[in-house]
Amino acid sequence: MDYSITLPVEDIPPALPSKPTRFLDQFRLYMRTDGKSYSTEKTYVYWARFFINYSGKAHPTTLGTAAVRDFLTFLATQRNVSSSTQKTALNALAYLYNQFLKQPLGDIGFRYAKKPPRIPTVFSHEEAKRVIAELKYPSKLMAQLMYGSGLRISEAIRLRVKDIDFEQGYIVIRNGKGNKDRTTLLPKLAVDELKVQIGTVEKLLEDDIHNGVNPVYLPNALARKYPNYGRELAWQYVFPSQVLPVDPRAGVERRHHIHRYTVQRHIHDAIRKAKIHKQASSHTFRHSFATRLLYKGFDLHKIQQLMGHSDISTTQIYLHVLDEIGNWVTSPVDDD
Repeated sequence: MDYSITLPVEDIPPALPSKPTRFLDQFRLYMRTDGKSYSTEKTYVYWARFFINYSGKAHPTTLGTAAVRDFLTFLATQRNVSSSTQKTALNALAYLYNQFLKQPLGDIGFRYAKKPPRIPTVFSHEEAKRVIAELKYPSKLMAQLMYGSGLRISEAIRLRVKDIDFEQGYIVIRNGKGNKDRTTLLPKLAVDELKVQIGTVEKLLEDDIHNGVNPVYLPNALARKYPNYGRELAWQYVFPSQVLPVDPRAGVERRHHIHRYTVQRHIHDAIRKAKIHKQASSHTFRHSFATRLLYKGFDLHKIQQLMGHSDISTTQIYLHVLDEIGNWVTSPVDDD
């Protein structure tokens, strides 16, 4: 995908009327007032819309527990979704009814689909290096951070200059999954290239200021409280877009971060060029980060913190990966 292609901005919440009349807009406004992340907002609205359409576009206030149970059964029997997907759908609808509509669902009496947890695909260390070697900057640097720091692609593209602490050797992830902040490792291998990249960002910022480009997007109410922050280097994205997309909330062009689809496509092509025939993607770097640390003997709870997992059971899935790739057993055909 070419950098010159203008893609829609994906992580700036669109503006809403102060008194919305559409049901889903009212739901969105409630979630923003309640402090939900934009990622959660999009997910919950998706499932609310899906539920409404499934129910013949009936208004949710006319539906209830039986309709929700029927919908979850449909997801399991007709759509063959995983139990985690069912739980996400139920969480969205439970929030819709229990919190927004104030119509508690009570005991739904639903049994989740039981499917074994899927073992994540991981790169070996050599495979990861081969894929990274096939990439060009800035995608190469982002891949190094995904593998070396355990970043999700959404976290890599949203990094701002202020989030990298070169002196202390760590990266701060702001508003990660679950709207949580965390710190993770800053790979020494990436330090020099990151400093070069930030120098490039600084030059781009100078050009944007000279050309009258609008300041960078600031979250929450920061733009109103501190209007000059948007023109400070600290708040610029480490990986800016080469085009100026339109901010859906303000309706103006401004410098945003590179789009995830651009990076995903570059990594997909690099995996193919590296002749790695696995069901791999950009997220495989994050899985490989956790598995590599376990392989080197890192404490599971420390890895949980670095990955930003709220539940240790999520981190424990990588123990199964080690069981799969461990060298504690050999095939009989390889015996002397």
